[in-house]
Amino acid sequence: MSRSVRTRPEGSGRGLNEAYDTALLDLDGVVYAGGNAIAHAVDSLATAHAGGMRLAYVTNNALRTPDAVAAHLTELGIPTGAEDVITSAQAVARLIAEQVPSGARVLVIGGEGLRVALRERGLEPVESAEDDPAAVVQGFGGPELPWGRFAEACYAIARGVPWYASNTDLTIPGARGIAPGNGAAVEVVRIATGAEPQVAGKPLPPMHRETILRTGAQRPLVVGDRLDTDIEGAFNGEVDSLLVLTGVTDGAQLLAAPPQHRPTYVDADLRGLLTGQPEITGDAEGGFRCGGWTARAGGERLELDGEGVALDGLRALCAAAWTAGGERGCGLDSEKALARLGL
Repeated sequence: MSRSVRTRPEGSGRGLNEAYDTALLDLDGVVYAGGNAIAHAVDSLATAHAGGMRLAYVTNNALRTPDAVAAHLTELGIPTGAEDVITSAQAVARLIAEQVPSGARVLVIGGEGLRVALRERGLEPVESAEDDPAAVVQGFGGPELPWGRFAEACYAIARGVPWYASNTDLTIPGARGIAPGNGAAVEVVRIATGAEPQVAGKPLPPMHRETILRTGAQRPLVVGDRLDTDIEGAFNGEVDSLLVLTGVTDGAQLLAAPPQHRPTYVDADLRGLLTGQPEITGDAEGGFRCGGWTARAGGERLELDGEGVALDGLRALCAAAWTAGGERGCGLDSEKALARLGL
Protein backbone atom coordinates (compact mmCIF):
# COMPACT_ATOMS: atom_id res chain seq x y z
CA MET A 1 0.00 0.00 0.00
CA SER A 2 1.42 3.39 -0.94
CA ARG A 3 1.24 6.15 1.63
CA SER A 4 1.74 9.87 1.15
CA VAL A 5 4.94 11.26 2.62
CA ARG A 6 4.32 13.41 5.69
CA THR A 7 5.85 16.87 5.15
CA ARG A 8 4.63 18.66 8.29
CA PRO A 9 3.07 17.93 11.70
CA GLU A 10 -0.71 18.09 11.56
CA GLY A 11 -2.98 20.50 13.39
CA SER A 12 -6.00 19.61 15.49
CA GLY A 13 -8.84 21.92 16.46
CA ARG A 14 -9.78 19.60 19.34
CA GLY A 15 -7.77 18.30 22.23
CA LEU A 16 -6.15 15.01 21.29
CA ASN A 17 -7.90 13.34 24.22
CA GLU A 18 -11.17 14.19 22.48
CA ALA A 19 -10.07 13.30 18.95
CA TYR A 20 -8.89 9.77 19.85
CA ASP A 21 -10.51 7.08 22.00
CA THR A 22 -7.34 5.41 23.31
CA ALA A 23 -3.84 6.62 24.08
CA LEU A 24 -1.25 3.88 23.54
CA LEU A 25 1.46 5.25 25.80
CA ASP A 26 5.07 4.24 25.93
CA LEU A 27 6.46 4.26 29.48
CA ASP A 28 10.22 4.87 29.64
CA GLY A 29 10.83 8.45 28.59
CA VAL A 30 7.12 9.31 28.35
CA VAL A 31 5.45 8.56 31.69
CA TYR A 32 8.53 8.00 33.82
CA ALA A 33 12.32 7.94 33.68
CA GLY A 34 14.37 5.92 36.10
CA GLY A 35 11.21 4.99 37.96
CA ASN A 36 10.18 8.59 38.69
CA ALA A 37 7.23 10.30 37.04
CA ILE A 38 8.12 12.82 34.34
CA ALA A 39 6.91 16.36 34.97
CA HIS A 40 3.21 16.90 34.15
CA ALA A 41 2.62 13.22 33.37
CA VAL A 42 0.43 12.32 36.36
CA ASP A 43 -1.91 15.31 36.12
CA SER A 44 -2.15 15.16 32.33
CA LEU A 45 -3.07 11.48 32.30
CA ALA A 46 -5.64 11.96 35.07
CA THR A 47 -7.32 14.74 33.11
CA ALA A 48 -7.30 12.77 29.85
CA HIS A 49 -8.81 9.72 31.57
CA ALA A 50 -11.45 11.79 33.36
CA GLY A 51 -12.49 13.16 29.97
CA GLY A 52 -13.19 9.64 28.66
CA MET A 53 -9.93 8.65 26.99
CA ARG A 54 -8.75 5.12 27.66
CA LEU A 55 -5.12 4.88 28.72
CA ALA A 56 -3.09 1.83 27.76
CA TYR A 57 0.60 1.50 28.56
CA VAL A 58 2.61 -0.16 25.82
CA THR A 59 6.22 -0.96 26.58
CA ASN A 60 9.06 -2.73 24.82
CA ASN A 61 10.61 -3.40 28.24
CA ALA A 62 9.99 -7.11 28.83
CA LEU A 63 11.55 -7.24 32.31
CA ARG A 64 8.56 -6.53 34.53
CA THR A 65 5.15 -8.17 34.56
CA PRO A 66 1.98 -6.19 33.79
CA ASP A 67 1.04 -6.50 37.49
CA ALA A 68 4.36 -4.97 38.52
CA VAL A 69 4.09 -2.15 35.97
CA ALA A 70 0.50 -1.40 37.03
CA ALA A 71 1.53 -1.32 40.69
CA HIS A 72 4.37 1.09 39.90
CA LEU A 73 2.10 3.41 37.93
CA THR A 74 -0.50 3.34 40.70
CA GLU A 75 2.21 4.21 43.23
CA LEU A 76 3.17 7.19 41.07
CA GLY A 77 -0.44 8.42 41.26
CA ILE A 78 -1.74 6.91 38.01
CA PRO A 79 -4.36 4.26 38.96
CA THR A 80 -3.73 1.35 36.60
CA GLY A 81 -4.78 -2.30 36.30
CA ALA A 82 -2.68 -5.08 34.81
CA GLU A 83 -5.15 -5.25 31.91
CA ASP A 84 -4.07 -1.72 30.94
CA VAL A 85 -0.44 -2.77 30.40
CA ILE A 86 0.81 -4.40 27.18
CA THR A 87 4.42 -5.56 27.01
CA SER A 88 6.71 -6.88 24.32
CA ALA A 89 6.96 -10.03 26.45
CA GLN A 90 3.26 -10.65 25.77
CA ALA A 91 3.71 -9.98 22.07
CA VAL A 92 6.67 -12.34 21.71
CA ALA A 93 4.95 -15.04 23.77
CA ARG A 94 1.98 -14.99 21.40
CA LEU A 95 4.36 -15.14 18.41
CA ILE A 96 6.16 -18.17 19.85
CA ALA A 97 2.91 -19.93 20.80
CA GLU A 98 1.75 -19.69 17.20
CA GLN A 99 4.85 -21.54 15.99
CA VAL A 100 5.62 -24.24 18.59
CA PRO A 101 3.43 -26.98 20.14
CA SER A 102 1.30 -26.21 23.16
CA GLY A 103 3.22 -26.85 26.37
CA ALA A 104 6.59 -26.58 24.64
CA ARG A 105 9.68 -25.59 26.61
CA VAL A 106 11.18 -22.16 25.95
CA LEU A 107 14.65 -21.12 27.06
CA VAL A 108 14.34 -17.70 28.73
CA ILE A 109 17.14 -15.13 28.56
CA GLY A 110 15.59 -12.27 30.50
CA GLY A 111 13.37 -11.50 33.46
CA GLU A 112 10.11 -12.47 35.13
CA GLY A 113 8.00 -10.59 32.60
CA LEU A 114 8.96 -13.12 29.93
CA ARG A 115 8.26 -16.11 32.17
CA VAL A 116 4.79 -14.88 33.12
CA ALA A 117 3.90 -14.10 29.49
CA LEU A 118 5.03 -17.54 28.31
CA ARG A 119 2.98 -19.31 31.00
CA GLU A 120 -0.04 -17.23 29.95
CA ARG A 121 0.31 -18.81 26.49
CA GLY A 122 0.65 -22.35 27.86
CA LEU A 123 4.42 -22.57 27.36
CA GLU A 124 7.00 -23.78 29.90
CA PRO A 125 9.96 -21.47 30.68
CA VAL A 126 13.29 -23.26 31.18
CA GLU A 127 16.76 -22.05 32.09
CA SER A 128 19.20 -24.28 30.18
CA ALA A 129 19.96 -25.33 26.63
CA GLU A 130 20.11 -28.86 28.08
CA ASP A 131 16.35 -28.71 28.86
CA ASP A 132 15.50 -29.50 25.22
CA PRO A 133 13.79 -26.16 24.46
CA ALA A 134 11.68 -25.67 21.34
CA ALA A 135 12.58 -21.96 21.24
CA VAL A 136 14.91 -19.37 22.76
CA VAL A 137 13.46 -16.01 23.79
CA GLN A 138 15.52 -12.99 24.77
CA GLY A 139 14.22 -9.91 26.55
CA PHE A 140 15.59 -7.13 28.71
CA GLY A 141 16.97 -8.66 31.89
CA GLY A 142 18.17 -5.57 33.69
CA PRO A 143 21.72 -4.63 34.65
CA GLU A 144 22.21 -7.73 36.79
CA LEU A 145 21.61 -10.28 33.99
CA PRO A 146 24.62 -12.66 34.10
CA TRP A 147 26.86 -12.88 31.04
CA GLY A 148 26.45 -16.66 31.12
CA ARG A 149 22.81 -16.31 30.05
CA PHE A 150 23.99 -15.12 26.61
CA ALA A 151 26.19 -18.20 26.34
CA GLU A 152 23.19 -20.42 27.17
CA ALA A 153 21.24 -18.84 24.31
CA CYS A 154 24.17 -19.40 21.94
CA TYR A 155 24.43 -23.10 22.84
CA ALA A 156 20.75 -23.65 21.97
CA ILE A 157 20.77 -21.54 18.81
CA ALA A 158 23.85 -23.41 17.54
CA ARG A 159 21.78 -26.61 17.75
CA GLY A 160 19.14 -25.13 15.47
CA VAL A 161 16.65 -23.93 18.10
CA PRO A 162 14.69 -20.92 16.75
CA TRP A 163 15.50 -17.60 18.41
CA TYR A 164 13.03 -14.85 19.32
CA ALA A 165 13.56 -11.39 20.80
CA SER A 166 11.01 -9.29 22.63
CA ASN A 167 12.49 -6.11 21.12
CA THR A 168 15.70 -4.64 19.78
CA ASP A 169 15.86 -1.18 21.41
CA LEU A 170 19.59 -0.48 21.64
CA THR A 171 19.14 1.90 24.58
CA ILE A 172 16.86 2.49 27.53
CA PRO A 173 16.50 5.82 29.42
CA GLY A 174 17.13 5.91 33.16
CA ALA A 175 17.54 8.36 36.02
CA ARG A 176 21.29 8.66 35.36
CA GLY A 177 21.11 8.79 31.56
CA ILE A 178 20.91 6.41 28.62
CA ALA A 179 21.86 2.77 29.27
CA PRO A 180 22.17 -0.31 27.00
CA GLY A 181 18.82 -1.87 26.14
CA ASN A 182 17.78 -5.33 25.01
CA GLY A 183 18.92 -4.62 21.46
CA ALA A 184 22.50 -4.31 22.69
CA ALA A 185 22.18 -7.72 24.37
CA VAL A 186 20.64 -9.20 21.23
CA GLU A 187 23.69 -7.99 19.28
CA VAL A 188 25.94 -10.02 21.60
CA VAL A 189 24.11 -13.22 20.68
CA ARG A 190 23.84 -12.25 17.00
CA ILE A 191 27.60 -11.67 16.74
CA ALA A 192 28.38 -14.94 18.50
CA THR A 193 25.97 -17.10 16.47
CA GLY A 194 25.44 -15.34 13.14
CA ALA A 195 21.71 -16.03 13.63
CA GLU A 196 18.79 -13.62 13.27
CA PRO A 197 15.92 -13.54 15.77
CA GLN A 198 12.25 -13.10 15.08
CA VAL A 199 11.37 -9.83 16.81
CA ALA A 200 7.96 -8.96 18.26
CA GLY A 201 8.25 -5.51 19.84
CA LYS A 202 7.77 -2.02 18.49
CA PRO A 203 8.00 -1.01 15.67
CA LEU A 204 7.05 -4.42 14.25
CA PRO A 205 3.50 -5.70 13.54
CA PRO A 206 3.29 -8.35 16.35
CA MET A 207 3.38 -5.63 19.00
CA HIS A 208 0.76 -3.50 17.27
CA ARG A 209 -1.46 -6.56 16.86
CA GLU A 210 -1.07 -7.45 20.55
CA THR A 211 -1.98 -3.92 21.56
CA ILE A 212 -5.13 -3.76 19.43
CA LEU A 213 -6.25 -7.24 20.52
CA ARG A 214 -5.91 -6.34 24.19
CA THR A 215 -7.35 -2.80 24.07
CA GLY A 216 -9.97 -2.98 21.31
CA ALA A 217 -8.97 0.58 20.34
CA GLN A 218 -10.93 2.05 17.42
CA ARG A 219 -9.18 5.44 17.13
CA PRO A 220 -5.81 4.94 18.83
CA LEU A 221 -3.10 7.54 19.26
CA VAL A 222 0.42 6.23 19.82
CA VAL A 223 2.33 8.41 22.29
CA GLY A 224 6.08 7.94 22.50
CA ASP A 225 9.54 9.46 22.78
CA ARG A 226 11.40 7.26 20.26
CA LEU A 227 11.29 7.70 16.52
CA ASP A 228 12.56 4.21 15.69
CA THR A 229 10.10 2.30 17.89
CA ASP A 230 7.04 4.31 18.91
CA ILE A 231 6.67 6.52 15.84
CA GLU A 232 7.76 3.89 13.32
CA GLY A 233 5.40 1.42 15.01
CA ALA A 234 2.51 3.85 14.51
CA PHE A 235 3.58 4.31 10.88
CA ASN A 236 3.62 0.54 10.32
CA GLY A 237 0.22 0.20 12.00
CA GLU A 238 -1.15 3.15 9.97
CA VAL A 239 -2.31 5.05 13.05
CA ASP A 240 -1.57 8.57 14.27
CA SER A 241 1.18 9.41 16.73
CA LEU A 242 2.31 12.06 19.20
CA LEU A 243 6.02 12.53 19.88
CA VAL A 244 6.86 13.99 23.30
CA LEU A 245 10.30 15.48 23.87
CA THR A 246 10.84 14.04 27.35
CA GLY A 247 12.93 11.02 26.33
CA VAL A 248 15.63 10.08 23.87
CA THR A 249 14.65 12.10 20.76
CA ASP A 250 16.12 15.59 20.39
CA GLY A 251 15.31 18.36 17.96
CA ALA A 252 18.05 17.52 15.46
CA GLN A 253 16.94 13.88 15.23
CA LEU A 254 13.34 14.94 14.69
CA LEU A 255 14.24 17.33 11.88
CA ALA A 256 16.37 14.69 10.12
CA ALA A 257 13.66 12.00 10.39
CA PRO A 258 12.82 9.91 7.30
CA PRO A 259 9.11 9.46 6.51
CA GLN A 260 8.54 6.41 8.74
CA HIS A 261 9.89 8.35 11.73
CA ARG A 262 7.77 11.51 11.32
CA PRO A 263 5.06 11.84 13.99
CA THR A 264 1.59 13.20 13.35
CA TYR A 265 1.97 15.65 16.25
CA VAL A 266 4.86 17.03 18.29
CA ASP A 267 4.65 18.37 21.84
CA ALA A 268 6.89 19.02 24.81
CA ASP A 269 5.32 16.51 27.20
CA LEU A 270 2.05 14.76 28.02
CA ARG A 271 0.20 18.05 28.41
CA GLY A 272 0.00 17.81 24.63
CA LEU A 273 -2.74 15.18 25.05
CA LEU A 274 -5.07 17.83 26.43
CA THR A 275 -4.69 20.53 23.82
CA GLY A 276 -5.31 21.15 20.17
CA GLN A 277 -2.34 21.34 17.84
CA PRO A 278 -1.57 24.48 15.81
CA GLU A 279 -1.86 24.48 12.05
CA ILE A 280 1.31 25.02 10.05
CA THR A 281 0.79 27.25 7.03
CA GLY A 282 2.90 28.31 4.09
CA ASP A 283 5.11 26.49 1.63
CA ALA A 284 8.74 25.91 0.72
CA GLU A 285 9.00 29.08 -1.36
CA GLY A 286 7.51 31.54 1.12
CA GLY A 287 8.44 29.68 4.28
CA PHE A 288 6.45 27.61 6.75
CA ARG A 289 4.73 29.49 9.56
CA CYS A 290 3.65 28.37 13.02
CA GLY A 291 2.89 30.83 15.80
CA GLY A 292 5.37 33.70 15.52
CA TRP A 293 7.98 31.72 13.59
CA THR A 294 8.82 31.23 9.91
CA ALA A 295 11.14 28.43 8.78
CA ARG A 296 12.63 27.62 5.41
CA ALA A 297 15.34 25.48 3.86
CA GLY A 298 18.05 27.73 2.50
CA GLY A 299 21.35 26.63 0.99
CA GLU A 300 22.91 24.05 3.27
CA ARG A 301 20.99 24.85 6.45
CA LEU A 302 17.56 25.40 7.93
CA GLU A 303 16.72 29.05 8.59
CA LEU A 304 14.37 30.35 11.29
CA ASP A 305 12.98 33.86 11.75
CA GLY A 306 10.57 35.37 14.24
CA GLU A 307 9.86 34.87 17.92
CA GLY A 308 7.38 33.18 20.20
CA VAL A 309 6.84 29.77 21.75
CA ALA A 310 9.85 27.56 21.04
CA LEU A 311 7.72 24.53 20.26
CA ASP A 312 5.96 26.43 17.46
CA GLY A 313 9.36 27.20 15.98
CA LEU A 314 10.27 23.52 16.10
CA ARG A 315 7.03 22.60 14.34
CA ALA A 316 7.74 25.14 11.59
CA LEU A 317 11.27 23.74 11.24
CA CYS A 318 9.81 20.24 10.91
CA ALA A 319 7.75 21.37 7.93
CA ALA A 320 10.77 22.94 6.26
CA ALA A 321 13.04 19.97 6.97
CA TRP A 322 10.58 17.24 6.04
CA THR A 323 9.59 18.99 2.82
CA ALA A 324 13.24 19.40 1.86
CA GLY A 325 14.00 15.81 2.80
CA GLY A 326 11.12 14.35 0.81
CA GLU A 327 11.32 10.56 0.93
CA ARG A 328 14.68 10.73 2.72
CA GLY A 329 15.82 12.27 5.95
CA CYS A 330 16.78 15.94 5.79
CA GLY A 331 20.55 16.48 5.79
CA LEU A 332 20.51 20.27 6.21
CA ASP A 333 22.36 21.83 9.15
CA SER A 334 19.87 22.67 11.92
CA GLU A 335 22.26 23.65 14.74
CA LYS A 336 21.84 27.43 14.51
CA ALA A 337 18.06 27.28 14.11
CA LEU A 338 17.65 24.95 17.08
CA ALA A 339 19.96 27.13 19.18
CA ARG A 340 17.56 30.04 18.67
CA LEU A 341 14.87 27.89 20.26
CA GLY A 342 17.06 26.75 23.11
CA LEU A 343 16.86 23.17 21.85
